[in-house]
Amino acid sequence: MAASRKSDVLILGGGVIGLACAHYLLKAGRNVTIIEQNTLASGSSHGNCGTITPSHAPPLAQPGMIAKALKWMLTPDAPFRVAPRLDLPLFEWMLQFARHCNWRDYERIAAAKAPLLLRSRQLIGELVQAENLDCEFAQSGTLYVHRDAAAFEQASGMPKMLAELGIVMQVIDAARCREMEPALNDSIVGGYFNPGDARLRPDRYAAELARVVEAKGGEIIESTRIDGFRIEHDRIGAVLTDHGEFNAQDIVFALGAWSPQLGRKLGLRIPIQPGKGYSITYTRPPRAPRIPLTLRERSVCVTAWDSGYRLGSTMEFAGYDASLNRARLDALKRGAAEYLIEAEGPQVVEEWYGWRPMTYDDLPILGRAANLKNLMLATGHGMLGVTLSAVTGEMIAQLLSGRESVLDPAPFSPARFGI
Repeated sequence: MAASRKSDVLILGGGVIGLACAHYLLKAGRNVTIIEQNTLASGSSHGNCGTITPSHAPPLAQPGMIAKALKWMLTPDAPFRVAPRLDLPLFEWMLQFARHCNWRDYERIAAAKAPLLLRSRQLIGELVQAENLDCEFAQSGTLYVHRDAAAFEQASGMPKMLAELGIVMQVIDAARCREMEPALNDSIVGGYFNPGDARLRPDRYAAELARVVEAKGGEIIESTRIDGFRIEHDRIGAVLTDHGEFNAQDIVFALGAWSPQLGRKLGLRIPIQPGKGYSITYTRPPRAPRIPLTLRERSVCVTAWDSGYRLGSTMEFAGYDASLNRARLDALKRGAAEYLIEAEGPQVVEEWYGWRPMTYDDLPILGRAANLKNLMLATGHGMLGVTLSAVTGEMIAQLLSGRESVLDPAPFSPARFGI
């Protein structure tokens, strides 16, 4: 075993959340070390569709979702699927999720998420410009498109709800949809345009964050497995790894979907389930969309960059099943083909899955753990890790520095889960 290493702030997890926390902590004058068990941003930070979406303020838990989930239970390629199996933590999580599927919680959670999303959207734009991040960032907006007239009409109340939260959503008819996005076929009946949204290439964003962190003096240690912790009274005395012990004045827990497993070693019950998402990355097709799309009835996301083209999304609760489910990948291609003139690129570059860290209330967990004075949690970002990366980094830096947070951290506190 190597000798113990001392750090000022030790960040566990090298995805976009850990990297963003490192950036803002370095800006605040702290010294930072990141430990990543694999390679940087190799989890859900890598293969997502790279959209930055204040428009996603409404939570996944909403009235009617349980009925949909039950209907989809035995449908292998459904947009939302829970794999039938005996899993007590998942059952408890789903029970809590079901309790949040009401209008009161839906509106409360959306109101808490919106300021966080809007602040992060602003910060990411500033960060890209200030640090000259080469990540194909574009203030593109996003477009939600419908093929089903009833579903399009059912969503008609969303612009008003989002407007009350300070988020602009515009109703677009079929002709305007195809004018804005010529990649769409004639089946489209209408859509909703979100001009405040943006996009970037997530793997390049993470790589650029790592570049900035190292340039500012941060240390990044990859391929280091966390085996456990040594507790000393009300603090973490050491993080035990296969590369020796690490000590730190403060520790940031940015482990994403792995948070429950490592949390148990600290006696913490972190209510996160791994929500498995999929994507297929292609070389860019001739008729690639100009605007990132969400194909609403099929819940497929489509993003094109100069460097490539990606179909992604779906939500599968199947534990930590480390396999590529061919039915889920094929569903992405079939769904895209229903909406787009040219659904796939000339060549497949990568087929991918990743586990999103899902909380049942669809809010991240940001703040100090109650019983461990030097532990700060920054996890549970669900499907919005890239979108919420910058504001998470800013908030964690403010909390660790004892400065007043720009946003009220109370709705995201670990205390709501008794942590």
